Amino acid sequence: MLTFRLAVRNLFRNTRRTILTMMMIGFSVSALILVDAITQGMLRSLTDTFTKTLTGEAQVLRAGYSESFDVDLYISNVSDVEALLSRDAAIAATSPRVVTGGMIASSYNVISGMTHGIDPLKETDVSRLDEALVAGEFLRGSPLEILIGTGMQEILEVDLGDRIVVTTAAADTGELTQALFRVSGIFQFGIRGMDDSFAFINIADAQSMLSMNDAAHQIIVQFRDPDTANLPLQLATDLSDWEQTEIYSWMTLNREIASMLEMSSIGTVILGSILFLLVSFGVVNSMFMSVYERIYEIGVIKAVGTRPFEIIRLILTEAFVLGFASCLFGGLLASLVGFATADSGIPLGQYEVSGVALNEAILPVLTPSQFVTYPIYTTLLTMLAAVYPAVYASRIAPSEALRKSL
Repeated sequence: MLTFRLAVRNLFRNTRRTILTMMMIGFSVSALILVDAITQGMLRSLTDTFTKTLTGEAQVLRAGYSESFDVDLYISNVSDVEALLSRDAAIAATSPRVVTGGMIASSYNVISGMTHGIDPLKETDVSRLDEALVAGEFLRGSPLEILIGTGMQEILEVDLGDRIVVTTAAADTGELTQALFRVSGIFQFGIRGMDDSFAFINIADAQSMLSMNDAAHQIIVQFRDPDTANLPLQLATDLSDWEQTEIYSWMTLNREIASMLEMSSIGTVILGSILFLLVSFGVVNSMFMSVYERIYEIGVIKAVGTRPFEIIRLILTEAFVLGFASCLFGGLLASLVGFATADSGIPLGQYEVSGVALNEAILPVLTPSQFVTYPIYTTLLTMLAAVYPAVYASRIAPSEALRKSL
């Protein structure tokens, strides 16, 4: 306690310098916390856009389908597979899809696209397709309904109630089949590839066109805890024995986003290293100035028998108090900014990632670990930066210290 009281008194001998140093360290800590919170918020927004738009948090596919999208690689007896999935308590919802490429034509134009056969009742639990509608109605299960994107609407020059023809090849045989659909709704996800080339019909119509009975190409899975999607699942072993069926997490299916998640942590480390380097220079300078101001006192206490270790301990205690107080200030500042933007978010304008347009304000994600990890690292770095001034002070010869002070 005596060392602690001496450290506090020494720090506030020069109050202005100490406060400026504390502000420098505190602002660095708050910057690290806020940058990490904004990065996590941006990645969460991007992840939600991918997993809750169409991809889902995981997909059950036939082996090889994700690479080729071969219409012949489908899952038979989908109802049995869904029953198997329902046994896993971690899974919240599933929905089968029949996916096929083909030609979509109107009286004015024709376009190649991907037609998704979906179950309207189950699809609302795994995607935001119903929320993306900008006109018309969601699929109701009636025959020959179709939803198209705003981009496809402009190309085909159609509107609600108009008829369009979908041409595709049947599974296994490859025979061309056609069906005449009526546009019941128009959606807009903000993803160019989807708005321009995706169409959605009822799964019964898709199975009929492709001659697939109780079969699907995908089973979309949503989990109760999103973090579960990237963990090994017990049901993966059971599915692997079912006609070479496998379950893939959304990160496996979206390599670009997975790479961004990995790079985000690296970016935070780089930013933290730069800030820590700048902070260390400030701490070294502040500690050296403090040592030079007390060089006479250091010489006196060494002359009366104070050991070098005790001088090092005193200066390191000063650094600890300085770092700890600075981290309290930085954490308080970061929390105030975080709470102030918790509802409205931080507007970053409209930006695009992997063809996905994002224009929503970023909600910072503040976690307890940010207020623990970064302050601990900063405090340890502050003490590490003070080692050199402390060792220098412990090695000062009393005769030289007394002479320099005269």
